Amino acid sequence: MIKNLYHSPNAADMNSANRKPLPGTKLDYFDTRAAVDAIKSGAYDKLPYTSRVLAENLVRRCDPATLTASLTQLIERKQDLDFPWFPARVVCHDILGQTALVDLAGLRDAIAAQGGDPALVNPVVPTQLIVDHSLAVECGGFDPDAFEKNRVIEDRRNEDRFHFINWTKKTFKNVDVIPPGNGIMHQINLERMSPVVHAQDGVAFPDTLVGTDSHTPHVDALGVIAIGVGGLEAESVMLGRASWMRLPDIIGVELTGKLQPGITATDLVLALTEFLRNQKVVSSYLEFFGEGASHLTLGDRATISNMTPEYGATAAMFYIDQQTIDYLTLTGREEAQVKLVEIYAKQAGLWADSLKGAEYERTLRFDLSSVVRNIAGPSNPHRRVPTTELKALGISGKVENEPGLMPDGAVIIAAITSCTNTSNPRNVIAAGLLARNANARGLTRKPWVKSSLAPGSKTVELYLQDAKLLSELEKLGFGIVGFACTTCNGMSGALDPVIQQEIIDRDLYATAVLSGNRNFDGRIHPYAKQAFLASPPLVVAYAIAGTIRFDIEKDILGTDQQGKPVTLKDIWPTDEEIDAIVASSVKPAQFRKVYEPMFAVSVDSAEKLSPLYDWRPQSTYIRRPPYWEGALAGERALKGMRPLALLGDNITTDHLSPSNAIMIDRKAHV
Repeated sequence: MIKNLYHSPNAADMNSANRKPLPGTKLDYFDTRAAVDAIKSGAYDKLPYTSRVLAENLVRRCDPATLTASLTQLIERKQDLDFPWFPARVVCHDILGQTALVDLAGLRDAIAAQGGDPALVNPVVPTQLIVDHSLAVECGGFDPDAFEKNRVIEDRRNEDRFHFINWTKKTFKNVDVIPPGNGIMHQINLERMSPVVHAQDGVAFPDTLVGTDSHTPHVDALGVIAIGVGGLEAESVMLGRASWMRLPDIIGVELTGKLQPGITATDLVLALTEFLRNQKVVSSYLEFFGEGASHLTLGDRATISNMTPEYGATAAMFYIDQQTIDYLTLTGREEAQVKLVEIYAKQAGLWADSLKGAEYERTLRFDLSSVVRNIAGPSNPHRRVPTTELKALGISGKVENEPGLMPDGAVIIAAITSCTNTSNPRNVIAAGLLARNANARGLTRKPWVKSSLAPGSKTVELYLQDAKLLSELEKLGFGIVGFACTTCNGMSGALDPVIQQEIIDRDLYATAVLSGNRNFDGRIHPYAKQAFLASPPLVVAYAIAGTIRFDIEKDILGTDQQGKPVTLKDIWPTDEEIDAIVASSVKPAQFRKVYEPMFAVSVDSAEKLSPLYDWRPQSTYIRRPPYWEGALAGERALKGMRPLALLGDNITTDHLSPSNAIMIDRKAHV
């Protein structure tokens, strides 16, 4: 049993029918078009992108006895039969990923107690765990040593957890662990971990994955089906079990037009989130296409895909096209891998030009040129507010600054945070340029604002340094405080005690402005009564303004050295300047410098750890799971059972998936 459950995946897990040589390579692929068209001629050309990827997974991995029935669900757009999906990877953050590995560590103990070999218990599917949910911004970005101080605190608070996670890295096969201080799982997944197309056991096939975080669809921007699941579902996939599903609602979203000058991807995604919420796309798979989509950079697409849960969908896919290829090259992927992605996508019908005949049961249309500068709040990411209407909607108002006191609506937290925006070089560069322009005009951050910059990748630091913009951000208090989920995840850290006491004493309406994806009341900080989502450059602007009551488009941010008033438009960078710096300062070598050491195959050290974890009796967090002991671990005799219901003569088990089906006699009692 253990051997069957915990072997490594190989060619034996694949079918043989429809396997053919992939032209231009030494690999094979599964000709999904042939398999689909054999059932219904010409059907493949009408399938959406999602259905094509799911069909390939079926042709390659599904039980041949049920393959035709499963493919027919996709062809005929039916949702009445479950079919299996075998994701290629599992990606976890440290909280839920750790929980799954604790389960396996407990299973190893149980196996050892029965005389078995505990080292045989390993994930079947490649599992990547990134420690990114543990760091709090105790030291703000105005402290030059913030990163080091925050990391020391993180290690001290999580010593128990990190001890266990470090053990799993050294003792479990098929598990990669990215230690704390290296970035956010979704941004690392986008910039490095996803190959887009795998080459395994001589076969090329699409990358697919589940992740233990709702923002896992971030990598959908690369054309990779990636969905967020709970810990139990991830653990099931981790052990090689199929994720059973029914064909989801697949909605086409045609993007037309182009963004206006000065409009960021954040503005776009906040407008899209409002639009898609109103269109009721909950639980659907969205596919963005059209002339507007083709002009969006991969960073822009990733910003859209990241906020999938905010508009309620399950996935937000983009087709593979030249933008995908350019991004893979930019982020330092190997030339051979980039070539494979293009060859496979064109051969398998996953290239954008191959999907012109795709048909959707429902198609939505959104004009990019309609997007204006936006924020979202004060409580939900889909509550979009155009910045030109702040006063009309009662958000901005009269700002009364009393000497020595914080104003009403004081911005106590301003954070450039979250992979939503720090995966997009244009957004980060725009923030750096606005900071540079503000510094040149003598503007400063208000003293009560706890500011921070927490990128999801160390490459952000490198290209900001190359562009000479990191020092400009630091001057305004936006130094790097960590590479992790921070403020967006509610890990804002403590406030200055003096500021906190003033908020309490005056019952002050204090707020936060962040470039994240969620702003529910109470999420960002207990003393920030409400929070607003904004683009990175707007976050910097609000740190200067110091209050949400400030009319960011119209009010005066300050005066320069010549006494001239300065407004937002005076320091907002042009698109041409942003694009020029992205082109000159964001380089493949930076991504290689960060990721090649991070993902280098480690040579076995002399240290040999036991395959059994030495549980710490004093720990209140990492404990041996109790369910591998006692009655649950005993033999299942299936004796002494009694009937609970009577099945009629016409009862069948056709609706049961193979993983759940049981043999039932039509006359039997159950």
